[in-house]
Amino acid sequence: MEETILRVDGLVKRYDRFQLDKVSFSLPRGYIMGFVGKNGAGKSTTIKCIMNLIKYDEGSIEIFGLDSRRNSLEVRNRIGYVSEDQYFYEEMTVEWTGSFIGSYFRHWKEENFNRLLKDFGIDKGKKIKELSKGMKVKLSIALAMAHSPELLILDEPTSGLDPVVRNEILDLFREIIQDEKCSILFSSHITSDIEKIADFVTIIDNGRIIISEEKDSLMEKWKVVKADNGYYCGELAVMLRGVKRGELGFSGITDNLKDFSSVFRKRFPEGKFKTEKAGLDEILLRLVKEE
Repeated sequence: MEETILRVDGLVKRYDRFQLDKVSFSLPRGYIMGFVGKNGAGKSTTIKCIMNLIKYDEGSIEIFGLDSRRNSLEVRNRIGYVSEDQYFYEEMTVEWTGSFIGSYFRHWKEENFNRLLKDFGIDKGKKIKELSKGMKVKLSIALAMAHSPELLILDEPTSGLDPVVRNEILDLFREIIQDEKCSILFSSHITSDIEKIADFVTIIDNGRIIISEEKDSLMEKWKVVKADNGYYCGELAVMLRGVKRGELGFSGITDNLKDFSSVFRKRFPEGKFKTEKAGLDEILLRLVKEE
């Protein structure tokens, strides 16, 4: 049986105009989970709860089988975390930054940090203010990885980066999980990044989990259905999600094409409809639109 490295169960966090509504998902050891949703959907709030940076109102979070609040120090020493906004002392050097951050980790390895800097092409003698945005992200990952964490949590790490740097970072994530000891929770609103590297996908919208399952199963199951407006009826519409209608026809997605096809054939024996594979972006947009 696969070891569950992270389990979020019934998580509730209330604000005046927003709340996480019983958020639940789990991540096995040695895999990457893409945590997907539009800006403001609840990704960062969920991650901050996992990291014990904010208090939540209900539910539970287990990391490595330990309660994340009661065992905060133990858990943090085994996690690498890259926040959405990287804050550094801009006038200090990369080398100083590593020594400063390293003092907070029980298993910090200077040789790991220096190797990662070399791999990333970061001069440890440079001041932080001299680094590009992409280099700062790479530095954040080096800082998060130097103590060999078992779980890497990344909040929108590729947002705002150019495609070349984004691909370099995605390749790094693939390398990290090769030994099957480390797992990655990777939040993003860039679905193409998630589609490239994730093993599991969890979609959140307005504080609620819409889907959480294996990516390959998700991509195989959901299909886009298109047909002429002459075939539009309530019986078929209720079997589709995120229905769109235009002058020439209607479309929607379904995770049960067999049942849709059966109902369509009974209603319109001579009728025709088209199907296409639904990409992650299509699934997200259609489901979020409906929610």
